[in-house]
Amino acid sequence: MKLSQELKSKNINFKNRVVMPPMATAKADENGYITDEILNYYEDKTENKLFSTVIIEHSFVDKLGKASKNQTSIADDSTIDGMRKLANLVKSNDSNVILQISHAGSSTSEEIIGQQPVAPSAIKNPSKSTAELPRELSLEEIENIIDKFVDAAVRSKEAGFDGVEIHSAHGYLLNQFLSPLTNKRTDEYGGDIDGRIKIHLEIIRKIREKVGNEYPIFIRMGAGDYLDGGLSTEDSIHAAVEFVKAGVDVLDISGGMCMFSIDNTKAGFFDFLSKPIFENVDVPVILTGGVKTGDDVEDILKRGVCDLVGVGRSVFKDSNWMNEQIKPIM
Repeated sequence: MKLSQELKSKNINFKNRVVMPPMATAKADENGYITDEILNYYEDKTENKLFSTVIIEHSFVDKLGKASKNQTSIADDSTIDGMRKLANLVKSNDSNVILQISHAGSSTSEEIIGQQPVAPSAIKNPSKSTAELPRELSLEEIENIIDKFVDAAVRSKEAGFDGVEIHSAHGYLLNQFLSPLTNKRTDEYGGDIDGRIKIHLEIIRKIREKVGNEYPIFIRMGAGDYLDGGLSTEDSIHAAVEFVKAGVDVLDISGGMCMFSIDNTKAGFFDFLSKPIFENVDVPVILTGGVKTGDDVEDILKRGVCDLVGVGRSVFKDSNWMNEQIKPIM
């Protein structure tokens, strides 16, 4: 079975092709610190030792980028000890462990962060029906956010994570820069695709500079918006290629601004987004979505649209899913 095959790449090896993707649990305390509830959750999901890699739910890099009340934080050094417990737990269950780092941008609210949300442009986030009008970031604030991502990646490494994943999907801040729907800037961080990915490239390069050449960097990319005027296939391929050139080791492909406005009953429902990227890069590509059986994983891998398959909701609903569906066919 292809799903049981090992995959070796430049900075990280996968013992098989099955990944646990990031899924928010809302189990952190009000300051974003790791709780026993979170540790118990990840122990429950990974104790079968079957995942090659576990990508931990998004953690905010800045208080102004906090998406929800009980989201986990990697925004300052006080978070490192709790994160180290989480990293060690997952690694003890024989999986690579990657921490996803994020900034919500306009995908948050004044109630959560205590002030008006920020974004590339003063445009309501189309991925949220309750979105508030954000204010446009200044160049100085963009530079500060870049530094926040870099600092968070350094903390992730210090906490013992095997790598870090930059979140640029699902309507969060970096996805807002990537998409022409939400980025109407006329300076160097807007305009054509090269302007819209400038912030990503600066984050990637600066993280690489700080963590060294051996440390894995993933990026979760909203490779399509599924709305008129959204990110084109050509621009998504160009962005992915440039991310790899800048230092990304793994591309984790998902939807962008309106990620659920498609027929999501098919396993691997974002394969039309991942396939053209998969065909144009030489690093592993992850695809997540709609997997209900072990056969679904095998089928997706055989389509030639990705190297690794994320199994999210099925495992979220049933901690024994891997034992029931994957173990018998490995």
